[in-house]
Amino acid sequence: MKDCLGNPVHLNDAASLAALDDFVEGFLCCEARAANVLALSDTDTSAIAQAYCAALHMFAESRDGPVNARPFIDAAVAASPGASVRERQFVAAVAAWVDGDLPQAIRLHQELARTHPRDLVSVKLGQYHLFNQGDATGMLRLALDALPAASDVAQMHGMAAFGWEQCHLMAQAEAAGRTALAMTPREPWAQHALAHVMLTQGRLDEGRDFMRHSSPLWSGLNSFMETHNWWHLALFEIDLGHADAALQLYDRRVWGVVKAYTQDQIGAVSLLARLELAGLDVGKRWQDVADHLVSRTDDQVLPFLDLQYLYGLARAGRPQAETLLRNIEARGRAQPRSAGASAIAQVWREVAAPAARGLLAHARGRHAQAVEELGQALPRLLQIGGSHAQRDLFEQIHLDAMMQCGQWSAAQQLVQQRCNAQPQSVRLQRQAARVYSVLGIDTAA
Repeated sequence: MKDCLGNPVHLNDAASLAALDDFVEGFLCCEARAANVLALSDTDTSAIAQAYCAALHMFAESRDGPVNARPFIDAAVAASPGASVRERQFVAAVAAWVDGDLPQAIRLHQELARTHPRDLVSVKLGQYHLFNQGDATGMLRLALDALPAASDVAQMHGMAAFGWEQCHLMAQAEAAGRTALAMTPREPWAQHALAHVMLTQGRLDEGRDFMRHSSPLWSGLNSFMETHNWWHLALFEIDLGHADAALQLYDRRVWGVVKAYTQDQIGAVSLLARLELAGLDVGKRWQDVADHLVSRTDDQVLPFLDLQYLYGLARAGRPQAETLLRNIEARGRAQPRSAGASAIAQVWREVAAPAARGLLAHARGRHAQAVEELGQALPRLLQIGGSHAQRDLFEQIHLDAMMQCGQWSAAQQLVQQRCNAQPQSVRLQRQAARVYSVLGIDTAA
């Protein structure tokens, strides 16, 4: 048997192939049908089916993820003698992920991209791990290794597009994204990559119109991809000075699809924070989000997630924000079990912890401390993961803290550079006007 990409698969039952292909295609296309593979959890004990089930549980991005994934990856390892070399290597990569050994997982995905380049589930999963470590060039290399053998697959070009974009190679990113959409117009990851390109290049009207035009194609997506593409449209609206329109998108499209999911939660936190920074009163919306964040204080899975959980809790006035800060600091002090774990602990200690203190200080109105702590973390913020568009939130909060505590000359340096890069941004023009008014500088002169 072969999967939909032509990779040989060893299943207990030929009837399992449809659910397996739902995972392969659904994962690549960011569609909710990827979860259909869980129907095989009790009926097909083959290594690849069980490994896919384990991976789905890990995407919960919570402390419970490895616990829930363990029975499936153990079953996959037990069934590995009857699997192919490719399948055994994929099982080993997922097992390393469950064990917390991300460097080993990444090495295995990189090797698979060279030896079995049509295993695009492995390529996308490897990109996910590299993204969470801030390794944009690694993401791009992984995609380029697989691209020649999978150039007939639109999603492969979408993965390459995002790799190019995260490396700030915008022309290549746009070309790859356009190629993907010419092959499959509803390819959401390529749409997402092009939204990044247009936002970064300051093509705000074009980006808003492109995402509006694409939005009818977002049905059937998983909650992350659906809400995240609407989130990108909201960013264009905010920068164009339409914060009210962005708030309507928050209420109707960004928050409320799967409120228990990590990515939906951070999308809500990030958008509410941006709306407030743009001068909009978001009312009691922080409280609803915080109700779903209070269970996150013990996660410490990805620092990028924890920082946004903390800010959401703090803006809602919840005491759990301080608890989460203490847990972030403790995560950085934990004794590592390997060189890879030591590097990860260092990121928690030297980047995530000061960023967390700065975010809490900003939410509590201690703006001078926010400037100091965030200023320490920002030069290395890439290491916590997330896209540069997502991490821009922390830079916006840093700039706001400067203005709130009267560091106007420093604020001018930051806001003018941003205006130069995004001349269409009404939001930035308003910020700059305030800065220059306080400084007594007439830019028109």
